[in-house]
Amino acid sequence: MSNLSVLYDAPGPRAKARNVLYSVVFLVLLALALWWVLDIMADKGQLDGEKWSPFVTDGRVWTTYLIPGLLNTLKAAALSIVIALPLGALLGMARLSDHWWVRVPAGTVVEFFRAIPVLLMMFFANAAYAQFTDISSDVRPLYAVVTGLVLYNASVIAEIVRAGILSLPSGQTDAAKAIGMRKSQIMVYVLLPQAVTAMLPALVSQLVVIVKDTALGGALLGYMELLSQVRVITANYGANTIAAFTVVALIFVVLNYLLTSFASWVEGRVRRGKRSTGAVLHADTNTEMEFDEPHTVPQVRKE
Repeated sequence: MSNLSVLYDAPGPRAKARNVLYSVVFLVLLALALWWVLDIMADKGQLDGEKWSPFVTDGRVWTTYLIPGLLNTLKAAALSIVIALPLGALLGMARLSDHWWVRVPAGTVVEFFRAIPVLLMMFFANAAYAQFTDISSDVRPLYAVVTGLVLYNASVIAEIVRAGILSLPSGQTDAAKAIGMRKSQIMVYVLLPQAVTAMLPALVSQLVVIVKDTALGGALLGYMELLSQVRVITANYGANTIAAFTVVALIFVVLNYLLTSFASWVEGRVRRGKRSTGAVLHADTNTEMEFDEPHTVPQVRKE
């Protein structure tokens, strides 16, 4: 019996035929929808060669617009990640504190900022920086974007950390208490390192969200990130909106794929490292343990 058959009944001949038919119908409908979209784009002139050729023949599109926009996207995302990760971890651990004066304020902060749309926080941050600080208008959008992303994503990461720690067996905490470890030591040296592996997939998904949400600042705050470069490109290269959006979308896909691939590699290293730690005693089936009084150290005797 295969592992899959435990989860559900194996399909019979009729079910297999229906599945094949459904797959064929879906592929045909998908091909028709794609043909319809391409036909409309061709009628509007969006598939003309001159609209796509600048991305291949004119290097200024990349050096003047796309690469600087990509660097601004990476700058905002990197700053947000570097600040949000430790802040979220601290808030998550604070929510598990035994002291109400730590747990309640941390929970209030997390629930408050997690409930507000990140775009609204960017607007508020931009207005606050304009009114109460002397930050230059050239860099103010970057500050606003990073502030909104940090406040929102740190709150989400705090919940990820809290859920990851609570998913561990209670025996881990009991064993650590039995050897006299304090609550802070248990959290830092026992629970958090073990919870990292369980949290990694959710953390990676949140990091991808941070990279994509930088586009909100470009669309509405004037931050010159990758997506905002589409307006400038279409203004200088013949209203090639579809082509510009397609190229930018592909760049985002490649960027997020590299991020998830790197995170998967790190997760694999962490899992392999945990499996390889610790001492292992290999013994034959004929090996028995024998104690000599009054010593408590076991001696090995082979028959």
